[in-house]
Amino acid sequence: MAANTDDDGLLREVDEELRRERMEQLWKRYGNLFIAFSLGIVIAVGGYKAWQYYQQKQAEAAGAEYITALDELTAGKEEAAIARLEKLAAGSHAGGAYVASMRLAGWLAHKGRKDKAIAIYRRVAADTSLELPMRTAARVRHAWLIVDTAPREELAKLLGGLDVPGNPWRSGAREILALAAMREGKHEDARKLLLQLMSDPETPAETRSRVAVLLDVLGGGEAQSGQNAPKERP
Repeated sequence: MAANTDDDGLLREVDEELRRERMEQLWKRYGNLFIAFSLGIVIAVGGYKAWQYYQQKQAEAAGAEYITALDELTAGKEEAAIARLEKLAAGSHAGGAYVASMRLAGWLAHKGRKDKAIAIYRRVAADTSLELPMRTAARVRHAWLIVDTAPREELAKLLGGLDVPGNPWRSGAREILALAAMREGKHEDARKLLLQLMSDPETPAETRSRVAVLLDVLGGGEAQSGQNAPKERP
């Protein structure tokens, strides 16, 4: 029994020595690569953390600038507010640039400077770095600005893909197209869009109220084609 125990101990020592020699050989061959790989991980993690911190600071700075601009607008300091919004809209922080652009365009439209507002909406809508809902919001606001003047075909092109069941923007698109149809004397087309809005359970309450008034103007909301509807203009 003692001899077997000694043999087992010797075998373990030999086995451990062989493993140690193998590890030394592997380290000599691949040690530098292992160190480089480990350093790469540390640098990558450190860089990612630094980028996160930078992004957070950028977002905080953009948010503070935007709030300051809104405070200036409220206080009647329009020139300072617009200058701040323009700077923020041209900045590197995507979220800050978006909200500043949309607020700036809204202010310009309110002041009757539609051409400049439309230019901003077009730029935002064409910016593929933004998420689709953000770009779509710019398209819809652009359409509202020109609903009184633009041909219905132009509006339909601008709102392409929105006036379909299931699209969350369909209510706004249908209302715009209905108004354009009424302006051009296409009352049956307008009625069809308005009735779609009334029958859609997801149509907002305020939109539904406006639609009821428009249907009243057209001679009622009956679904029968042509009944009580004004005749088409030649």
